[in-house]
Amino acid sequence: MTKRSRDLVTDGDVWIDVIAEGAGPLVVLLPSSSRDSEDFDAVAAGIAAAGFRVLRPQPRGMLGSRGPLVGLTLHDLAGDVASVIAAERRGPAHLVGHAFGQWVARMLAADHPGLVHSLILAAAAAKQVPSGLREALATAGDPARPEAERLAALRLAFFAPGHDPRPWLVGWHLAAGAAQRAASAATPQAEWWSGGRAPILDLQAVDDPWRPRATAEDLRRELGADRVTIAAIAGASHALFPEQPDAVIAAIVEWLRRW
Repeated sequence: MTKRSRDLVTDGDVWIDVIAEGAGPLVVLLPSSSRDSEDFDAVAAGIAAAGFRVLRPQPRGMLGSRGPLVGLTLHDLAGDVASVIAAERRGPAHLVGHAFGQWVARMLAADHPGLVHSLILAAAAAKQVPSGLREALATAGDPARPEAERLAALRLAFFAPGHDPRPWLVGWHLAAGAAQRAASAATPQAEWWSGGRAPILDLQAVDDPWRPRATAEDLRRELGADRVTIAAIAGASHALFPEQPDAVIAAIVEWLRRW
């Protein structure tokens, strides 16, 4: 494992807790809804070991990060990450956004194109999400619900058959997650969907219910084959990173070495 450090990046009344490791071109990992970036321990180590500088900013309200949680938009959350990249003084960065994190990544690429080298959209949902999945997300992350219900929700919305969802019974940040959902609702999809003009790796999980196979080519058709490259990870659902970390590392590193 490459040596890790932890620091706070401040911008006014916002403090962002950042895990950093490795040396080389800059890669920033952004976590999924209601979860923090400690989910990425194994993948971050693998990318850093391949010769990259990996940053993991915690979203507001998670672990050591803090700042206002009311009245936010995705522009605010993207601005937090922009502050981290600017403070590092090694940009532009390759952004790896997992699930909700790729919404923030795309918003950042639209708002601050000079800070973004490329986008890796990991387990990006379809433009129209199939019914029942948002309800399953709410159940999975609610510690007040019975464990059996939460495990069923995790299996439905996050984990492929044969994978243990129990590690994700913990690690949820309810207040921060509510702020993220409100920020999403307050931001028109058209403002972030295209991700500016950055090149995109659409890193799909083959068993992801949020991205039905019928929609696998949709983003490339919409934004152009010259911008969007597709890589598919077998044996993984929406959680993706804990399910197939080695395959995820290999796909991301292959993409990063193109630039």
